[in-house]
Amino acid sequence: MAPLLRVSGLCKRFGEIVVADDVGFELARGECLGVIGPNGAGKSSLLNLIVGLVGADGGSIVLDGEDITALPPHRRARKGLGRAFQIPQPFPHLSVYENALVAACYGAGLAGEAASTWTMEVLQRTGLAAKADKLAGALPLIDRKRLEFAKALASRPTLILLDEIAAGLTEPEVERLVAIIQSVKADHAIIWIEHIPHALRAVSDRILVLNFGRKVLEGPPADVMDSAVVREIYMGLKADGVA
Repeated sequence: MAPLLRVSGLCKRFGEIVVADDVGFELARGECLGVIGPNGAGKSSLLNLIVGLVGADGGSIVLDGEDITALPPHRRARKGLGRAFQIPQPFPHLSVYENALVAACYGAGLAGEAASTWTMEVLQRTGLAAKADKLAGALPLIDRKRLEFAKALASRPTLILLDEIAAGLTEPEVERLVAIIQSVKADHAIIWIEHIPHALRAVSDRILVLNFGRKVLEGPPADVMDSAVVREIYMGLKADGVA
Protein backbone atom coordinates (compact mmCIF):
# COMPACT_ATOMS: atom_id res chain seq x y z
CA MET A 1 0.00 0.00 0.00
CA ALA A 2 1.31 3.46 -0.93
CA PRO A 3 2.16 5.73 2.01
CA LEU A 4 -0.17 8.61 2.85
CA LEU A 5 2.81 10.99 2.99
CA ARG A 6 6.12 10.75 1.19
CA VAL A 7 8.76 13.42 1.81
CA SER A 8 11.79 13.13 -0.49
CA GLY A 9 15.04 15.12 -0.55
CA LEU A 10 13.52 18.12 1.20
CA CYS A 11 15.92 21.07 1.36
CA LYS A 12 15.66 24.60 2.72
CA ARG A 13 18.17 27.22 3.78
CA PHE A 14 18.02 30.82 4.92
CA GLY A 15 21.34 32.27 3.82
CA GLU A 16 24.00 30.25 5.62
CA ILE A 17 21.48 28.58 7.93
CA VAL A 18 20.33 25.15 6.73
CA VAL A 19 17.01 24.04 8.25
CA ALA A 20 16.35 21.05 5.98
CA ASP A 21 19.14 19.09 4.31
CA ASP A 22 17.93 16.22 2.10
CA VAL A 23 15.23 15.11 4.57
CA GLY A 24 13.09 12.17 3.57
CA PHE A 25 10.60 9.78 5.19
CA GLU A 26 7.25 8.09 4.64
CA LEU A 27 4.14 7.88 6.80
CA ALA A 28 1.09 5.63 6.60
CA ARG A 29 -2.46 6.41 7.68
CA GLY A 30 -2.93 5.38 11.32
CA GLU A 31 0.77 5.86 12.04
CA CYS A 32 2.42 8.45 14.29
CA LEU A 33 5.93 9.70 13.61
CA GLY A 34 7.58 11.43 16.56
CA VAL A 35 10.22 14.05 15.75
CA ILE A 36 12.95 15.01 18.19
CA GLY A 37 16.15 17.01 18.11
CA PRO A 38 17.87 19.85 19.95
CA ASN A 39 16.74 23.46 19.63
CA GLY A 40 17.50 24.70 16.14
CA ALA A 41 17.54 21.22 14.61
CA GLY A 42 14.90 22.13 12.02
CA LYS A 43 11.88 20.42 13.60
CA SER A 44 9.36 23.27 13.32
CA SER A 45 10.83 24.23 9.95
CA LEU A 46 10.01 20.71 8.74
CA LEU A 47 6.35 21.20 9.66
CA ASN A 48 6.34 24.65 8.07
CA LEU A 49 7.66 23.12 4.86
CA ILE A 50 5.03 20.38 4.86
CA VAL A 51 2.10 22.77 5.38
CA GLY A 52 3.51 25.35 2.97
CA LEU A 53 4.22 28.24 5.34
CA VAL A 54 7.78 28.06 4.00
CA GLY A 55 8.64 27.14 0.42
CA ALA A 56 11.16 24.34 -0.19
CA ASP A 57 14.37 24.95 -2.12
CA GLY A 58 14.36 21.35 -3.32
CA GLY A 59 12.72 17.97 -2.88
CA SER A 60 9.08 16.94 -2.94
CA ILE A 61 6.08 16.41 -0.66
CA VAL A 62 3.49 13.90 -1.86
CA LEU A 63 0.22 13.57 0.07
CA ASP A 64 -2.14 10.72 -0.78
CA GLY A 65 -0.49 10.29 -4.17
CA GLU A 66 -0.57 13.99 -5.11
CA ASP A 67 2.49 16.23 -5.26
CA ILE A 68 1.61 19.24 -3.08
CA THR A 69 5.10 20.79 -3.00
CA ALA A 70 4.05 23.91 -4.93
CA LEU A 71 0.59 24.39 -3.38
CA PRO A 72 -0.13 27.33 -1.03
CA PRO A 73 -1.09 26.57 2.61
CA HIS A 74 -4.87 26.92 2.15
CA ARG A 75 -4.83 24.45 -0.75
CA ARG A 76 -2.81 21.99 1.31
CA ALA A 77 -5.30 22.32 4.16
CA ARG A 78 -8.12 21.37 1.80
CA LYS A 79 -6.04 18.38 0.64
CA GLY A 80 -5.96 17.05 4.21
CA LEU A 81 -3.29 18.80 6.31
CA GLY A 82 -4.08 20.02 9.83
CA ARG A 83 -1.62 21.88 12.06
CA ALA A 84 -1.55 22.58 15.81
CA PHE A 85 1.03 25.11 16.98
CA GLN A 86 3.20 25.05 20.10
CA ILE A 87 1.72 28.36 21.26
CA PRO A 88 -2.08 28.15 20.95
CA GLN A 89 -3.47 30.71 18.53
CA PRO A 90 -7.23 30.91 19.11
CA PHE A 91 -9.47 33.80 18.18
CA PRO A 92 -9.66 35.04 21.80
CA HIS A 93 -12.92 36.97 21.48
CA LEU A 94 -14.76 34.04 19.88
CA SER A 95 -16.17 31.11 21.82
CA VAL A 96 -14.61 27.65 21.86
CA TYR A 97 -17.41 26.49 19.56
CA GLU A 98 -16.89 29.38 17.14
CA ASN A 99 -13.13 28.76 16.98
CA ALA A 100 -13.67 25.12 15.99
CA LEU A 101 -16.50 26.10 13.63
CA VAL A 102 -14.15 28.37 11.67
CA ALA A 103 -11.88 25.38 11.06
CA ALA A 104 -14.83 23.20 10.05
CA CYS A 105 -16.04 25.80 7.55
CA TYR A 106 -12.78 27.06 6.08
CA GLY A 107 -10.63 23.97 6.56
CA ALA A 108 -13.09 21.15 5.93
CA GLY A 109 -15.33 23.19 3.63
CA LEU A 110 -18.50 22.39 5.61
CA ALA A 111 -21.51 24.66 6.03
CA GLY A 112 -24.78 24.89 7.91
CA GLU A 113 -25.96 21.95 10.00
CA ALA A 114 -23.15 19.70 8.77
CA ALA A 115 -20.53 22.18 10.04
CA SER A 116 -22.32 22.59 13.38
CA THR A 117 -22.73 18.85 13.93
CA TRP A 118 -19.12 18.12 13.07
CA THR A 119 -17.87 20.94 15.30
CA MET A 120 -19.73 19.58 18.32
CA GLU A 121 -18.45 16.07 17.60
CA VAL A 122 -14.88 17.40 17.58
CA LEU A 123 -15.44 19.24 20.86
CA GLN A 124 -16.80 16.04 22.40
CA ARG A 125 -13.75 14.08 21.25
CA THR A 126 -11.35 16.66 22.66
CA GLY A 127 -13.13 17.12 26.00
CA LEU A 128 -14.31 20.65 25.28
CA ALA A 129 -18.05 20.22 24.70
CA ALA A 130 -18.94 21.49 28.19
CA LYS A 131 -16.94 24.65 27.49
CA ALA A 132 -18.29 25.30 23.99
CA ASP A 133 -19.76 28.70 24.97
CA LYS A 134 -16.71 29.98 26.87
CA LEU A 135 -14.50 32.63 25.31
CA ALA A 136 -11.30 31.07 24.01
CA GLY A 137 -9.19 33.86 25.48
CA ALA A 138 -10.36 32.96 29.00
CA LEU A 139 -9.35 29.28 28.86
CA PRO A 140 -6.56 27.82 31.01
CA LEU A 141 -3.52 26.47 29.17
CA ILE A 142 -4.66 22.82 29.02
CA ASP A 143 -7.94 23.85 27.38
CA ARG A 144 -6.20 26.20 24.96
CA LYS A 145 -3.98 23.25 23.98
CA ARG A 146 -7.08 21.08 23.53
CA LEU A 147 -8.68 23.81 21.43
CA GLU A 148 -5.57 24.05 19.27
CA PHE A 149 -5.86 20.31 18.63
CA ALA A 150 -9.62 20.59 18.11
CA LYS A 151 -9.17 23.27 15.44
CA ALA A 152 -6.72 21.02 13.59
CA LEU A 153 -9.11 18.07 13.87
CA ALA A 154 -12.14 20.13 12.79
CA SER A 155 -10.55 20.74 9.40
CA ARG A 156 -11.00 16.99 8.74
CA PRO A 157 -7.34 16.29 8.00
CA THR A 158 -5.84 13.00 6.95
CA LEU A 159 -2.51 14.17 8.41
CA ILE A 160 -2.22 16.11 11.68
CA LEU A 161 0.99 18.00 12.50
CA LEU A 162 1.59 18.70 16.20
CA ASP A 163 4.33 21.10 17.32
CA GLU A 164 5.14 20.59 21.03
CA ILE A 165 1.46 20.62 21.91
CA ALA A 166 2.21 19.20 25.38
CA ALA A 167 4.77 21.89 26.27
CA GLY A 168 4.03 23.68 29.55
CA LEU A 169 1.48 21.16 30.81
CA THR A 170 1.53 19.29 34.11
CA GLU A 171 2.00 15.52 34.11
CA PRO A 172 -1.74 14.75 34.56
CA GLU A 173 -2.54 17.24 31.78
CA VAL A 174 0.01 15.57 29.48
CA GLU A 175 -1.65 12.21 30.17
CA ARG A 176 -5.08 13.60 29.24
CA LEU A 177 -3.70 15.11 26.04
CA VAL A 178 -1.96 11.85 25.10
CA ALA A 179 -5.26 10.01 25.55
CA ILE A 180 -6.99 12.43 23.16
CA ILE A 181 -4.26 12.00 20.53
CA GLN A 182 -4.40 8.22 20.88
CA SER A 183 -8.18 8.30 20.41
CA VAL A 184 -7.90 9.83 16.91
CA LYS A 185 -4.74 8.06 15.75
CA ALA A 186 -6.49 5.15 14.02
CA ASP A 187 -8.13 7.49 11.49
CA HIS A 188 -5.22 9.85 10.86
CA ALA A 189 -1.50 10.03 10.27
CA ILE A 190 0.29 12.16 12.86
CA ILE A 191 3.65 13.91 12.97
CA TRP A 192 4.40 15.03 16.52
CA ILE A 193 7.33 17.20 17.61
CA GLU A 194 7.77 16.88 21.36
CA HIS A 195 10.39 17.11 24.12
CA ILE A 196 8.51 14.83 26.52
CA PRO A 197 9.93 11.34 25.84
CA HIS A 198 7.27 9.25 27.56
CA ALA A 199 4.50 11.07 25.68
CA LEU A 200 6.12 10.24 22.35
CA ARG A 201 6.73 6.64 23.42
CA ALA A 202 3.03 6.28 24.24
CA VAL A 203 1.81 7.35 20.80
CA SER A 204 4.61 7.09 18.23
CA ASP A 205 5.26 4.10 15.99
CA ARG A 206 8.61 5.54 14.89
CA ILE A 207 10.79 8.44 15.95
CA LEU A 208 12.86 10.58 13.61
CA VAL A 209 15.87 12.49 14.93
CA LEU A 210 16.92 15.77 13.32
CA ASN A 211 20.14 17.69 13.89
CA PHE A 212 21.27 20.75 11.92
CA GLY A 213 18.48 20.10 9.43
CA ARG A 214 19.55 16.53 8.66
CA LYS A 215 17.88 13.26 9.51
CA VAL A 216 20.40 11.37 11.63
CA LEU A 217 18.27 8.47 12.86
CA GLU A 218 14.83 6.91 12.43
CA GLY A 219 13.38 3.82 14.09
CA PRO A 220 11.24 2.34 16.87
CA PRO A 221 10.83 4.68 19.88
CA ALA A 222 12.70 2.49 22.38
CA ASP A 223 15.66 1.97 20.05
CA VAL A 224 15.92 5.66 19.17
CA MET A 225 15.54 6.99 22.71
CA ASP A 226 18.18 4.59 24.01
CA SER A 227 20.63 5.17 21.16
CA ALA A 228 24.12 6.60 21.50
CA VAL A 229 23.26 9.10 18.76
CA VAL A 230 20.49 10.67 20.83
CA ARG A 231 22.66 10.75 23.96
CA GLU A 232 25.38 12.51 22.01
CA ILE A 233 23.05 15.06 20.41
CA TYR A 234 21.24 15.97 23.64
CA MET A 235 23.97 15.52 26.25
CA GLY A 236 27.25 15.59 24.34
CA LEU A 237 28.03 12.01 25.38
CA LYS A 238 30.05 9.80 23.08
CA ALA A 239 29.42 6.08 22.82
CA ASP A 240 31.75 5.42 25.77
CA GLY A 241 29.91 7.99 27.89
CA VAL A 242 32.76 10.55 27.84
CA ALA A 243 32.02 14.10 26.70
